[in-house]
Amino acid sequence: MSATKQALPLSTIYPINTLMELTLNNNNNQEEVTTGTIYCTDEVSNTIVLKKSLIHTTLSSEITVINASVVTGRRIITAAAADEQQSQELEGNNKNNSEAASLPNVSRRMVEEREKRAIKLMEESFRHVNQQASPEGQKIFDKLLKACNEVSWKGESIIVLGEIRVDPPYTSNDCTLLMGVVGKGGGSGGLGGHSLERVKNIVAAAK
Repeated sequence: MSATKQALPLSTIYPINTLMELTLNNNNNQEEVTTGTIYCTDEVSNTIVLKKSLIHTTLSSEITVINASVVTGRRIITAAAADEQQSQELEGNNKNNSEAASLPNVSRRMVEEREKRAIKLMEESFRHVNQQASPEGQKIFDKLLKACNEVSWKGESIIVLGEIRVDPPYTSNDCTLLMGVVGKGGGSGGLGGHSLERVKNIVAAAK
């Protein structure tokens, strides 16, 4: 299913709690496919918040903020899965009822705490979105944030660990040490130089 060109609300195009496969187009006109559950949408920033389950990590899920303008295609996965689940439930209704009776009690306080954590995580994700940057720049920012944690925007430039700047068009050649770091001996053999090489590798791998 291709992305709609009509002026429909994002909440209609991307229903909340729907498992979807999205096709994204970056600056190099290369398509990237990502899958996750629609957590929410924001009309003002024209963004979609996608929640992905994680494995082999202490985190249960990952929140990704996507600019709706880079979505070139979408496919709903939940619908087919829901039909299959409904069929299985009809066939084994008694079994499901007995299993439901044995489910542990979930307190309201626990649900509220999980909701607060999810909202906080979503707000943090929105703070990392730069409407001035290109989709490719946002993609590089997200990769660096996952790897280095301490990443921020300064205009359209990305500041990593407070000592490295990545300028548009966000290639490894656009990664430089900040002047203060160079002045403190952050040459190629120092700590700043080591961090610079690491950032360059992350940027190159994200292309």
